[in-house]
Amino acid sequence: MTLMIESTLVRLCAVTDLEVERGMAALLDVRQLALFRLTDGSVHAVDNFDPFSGANVISRGIVGTRGTAATVASPLYKQVFDLASGLCLDSQGKRPVEGAEASLRVWPVRVVDGDVFVEVAR
Repeated sequence: MTLMIESTLVRLCAVTDLEVERGMAALLDVRQLALFRLTDGSVHAVDNFDPFSGANVISRGIVGTRGTAATVASPLYKQVFDLASGLCLDSQGKRPVEGAEASLRVWPVRVVDGDVFVEVAR
């Protein structure tokens, strides 16, 4: 038996609204997302909630790389997250705030006709 999960695309912005290697916060219902446009033109979306500080600040993070992985470092305590998987690559010796996972949720992104969409399960 195959489980089919229906999803819908939600438009967040135009790709030209995103500056290269700068984050932008977007509101999806009551959840904040952090969007990043990389030098190769790809766009990534992760939760804006920093699990180590408990603040919605990931969109203000510093974009970089670890090996071949595109990353963002939290602007507060400098934890480094992989933008493709959301995994924390460097916790800087800190633990997440109580009740939080150490990784960021990653949102599937599609760029269609110059607009940025995220895929949301229904």
